[in-house]
Amino acid sequence: MHILVTGAAGMIGRKLVDRLTSAGELGGRRIDNMTLFDVVEPQAPANAPFSAQTYASDLSAPGEATKLIAARPDIIFHLAAIVSGEAEADFEKGYRINLDGTRFLFDAIRSVGEGYCPRVVFTSSLAVFGAPFPDQISDEFFLTPLTSYGTQKAVGELLLADYTRRGFFDGIGIRLPTICVRPGKPNRAASGFFSGIIREPLNGQEAVLPVSDSVRHWHASPESAVGFLLRAAVIDSGRIGPRRNLTMPGLSITVAEQIDALRRVAGEQVVGRIRREIDPDIERIVAGWPRDFDARRATELGFIADRSFEDIIRTYIDTELGGKINQ
Repeated sequence: MHILVTGAAGMIGRKLVDRLTSAGELGGRRIDNMTLFDVVEPQAPANAPFSAQTYASDLSAPGEATKLIAARPDIIFHLAAIVSGEAEADFEKGYRINLDGTRFLFDAIRSVGEGYCPRVVFTSSLAVFGAPFPDQISDEFFLTPLTSYGTQKAVGELLLADYTRRGFFDGIGIRLPTICVRPGKPNRAASGFFSGIIREPLNGQEAVLPVSDSVRHWHASPESAVGFLLRAAVIDSGRIGPRRNLTMPGLSITVAEQIDALRRVAGEQVVGRIRREIDPDIERIVAGWPRDFDARRATELGFIADRSFEDIIRTYIDTELGGKINQ
C-alpha cells in the first residue's frame, strides 16, 4: 500500500507519520511506500519498514499535484493548509493554498481516469459553521462560515462530496476540533491561545490569554486527531452514505475550566504564569466559532474522543515533556 500525506511537516502530519511508521500497516494492509509533502521538506521517518520519499513545494503551483498523484497512492491524507488567522489576514494566500491547492489535488486524482479511486481523507474545520448557534450543534446544522478560512474549508467539503459522488475518489472529510495541547512553538491560528495557556506555563513560560474566561470551545488532543485520521482511512465508506463530511467528537469546555484542569494537574504556581490581556480581534474571531456539538454520527462510526481535559494535559506532559513539569 502506498500512502501520500500532504502537510506532512506540520504537527499533526508528523504525528500521523510516526504512528503509521510504528505500525507498519493500516487497516491490516502492509505499508510499502509513503510520500510526504509540504511547503517545507518533511523529515523522512527513521527506521521505517517501507520506502519513503519527501518533497517540498507549493501544492497550488501548476503541476505539483499531478506529480504527487503520478504514483497512484492508495490512501491520501490531505492535511496541507494555512491556519485560520493567516487565512483571514491574507485573503489571496488563504484562497490559493486552502482552496486552489485542494482543488488541484482533487483534479489531479480525477485526471488519472478509470481504474483509480483512492481513499482521500480531508481535514476540515469547525470554522465551516457560523453564528448564531443552538446550544449544541447537531449533525443536521447547516454550513454558514463567517471567516475566509471557514469558507475555504466549506468549499473543500463540497468538492470532496461531489468528486466522491462522481466516482473520482472515495473521500471522507473530518471536521477536527481545535487541537489542544499543540506541542512546539505558537502558530498564527486564532485558536492558538487555547494551547498556549496550557503549553507555555507547563514549560515554565508566561502565556497571554486574549479572551474572557467564559469563552467555550470544542477540543481534542493531537493523539485523538491522529486517531480520527486513521479511522477515516479504513472505515467502510458504505456506512457513511452521501454525506461525506463528519464532525469529530471532542470536549466542550470553557477557558476557565481549562485553567482549573491545569491547576488540578500542575498546581497554582503553573497557573500563575497566565497573564490576561484582551485582544479585540481575537475575541471577534472566536465569537463566531461554535462551542458544543452532538457528534453522534462520528461516534456511532467508531471515532473516539478524549475522556477529559485533564487527560489531554497529562498526555502532553507525558509525550512532550518526558513526564516532567517545568516548575
